[in-house]
Amino acid sequence: MGAEVVAGQIDDPQSLKQVLSGAYGAYFVTFFWDHYSAERETAEAKAMAEAAKEAGLQHVIWSTLEDTRQYVPLDDNRMPTINGKYKVPHFDGKGESDQYFIEAGVPVTFMLASYYWENMIYFGMGPKKGADGKLAITFPMGNKKMAGIAAEDIGKCAYGIFKNGKELIGKKVGIAGDQLTCHEMAQAMSKALGKEVSYNEITPEQYRGLGFPGADDLGNMFQFYRDFDEVCNRTRDVKFSRELNPELKSFDSWLAENAKLMPLD
Repeated sequence: MGAEVVAGQIDDPQSLKQVLSGAYGAYFVTFFWDHYSAERETAEAKAMAEAAKEAGLQHVIWSTLEDTRQYVPLDDNRMPTINGKYKVPHFDGKGESDQYFIEAGVPVTFMLASYYWENMIYFGMGPKKGADGKLAITFPMGNKKMAGIAAEDIGKCAYGIFKNGKELIGKKVGIAGDQLTCHEMAQAMSKALGKEVSYNEITPEQYRGLGFPGADDLGNMFQFYRDFDEVCNRTRDVKFSRELNPELKSFDSWLAENAKLMPLD
């Protein structure tokens, strides 16, 4: 289709230089769940910022998130501190790394994504059958709304930011396809699946104790979404996301295409 594909290695600064050579801009993303290390994310972000500066990129989009320690300090016992330095490691490392792009002086837009609805297909967060055989989703969100998005819409929103040109440089842009309570999500899933799905509400402490890798991080993340819902949802603007990406999916439209892919066991 006319695109030039260039392979590179995110952990190799020389490789990054080669990848970015001749590019107009770059959308930079790190992937915490590959290694569970916020320190590695910050090192990767620093290398990205430096490579972007050296390549003379005209527009950088950095896929970031809130540094939750600005809202819940490390000595705040409302949620446990992880690894001695973080509240939500996969948020905090990204938020901390914003400074690298600012210090490098690159023209950057800070884009904050939302909860991926694909987590309910590939990350074990979809409806599960309980001992009674009934389906339920389990979250520690109370009755607060949580911003969510279809994974495919993230790149489309990033493209919309690039198309806006310099207008969004230096700005923070949160993206979402919908903002729903878990009760509303369960109702939408019931309709899409033709089977009743309920919301099993648990506490963040219970979620952190579920025992799977990263449960402590995610338990803190959901508590942050719950306790600071006004901040999170104000940042993640559905209306502006649709302006960036007219094809933006609501939760209902995402379910129409993907509900059948959720493992129901």
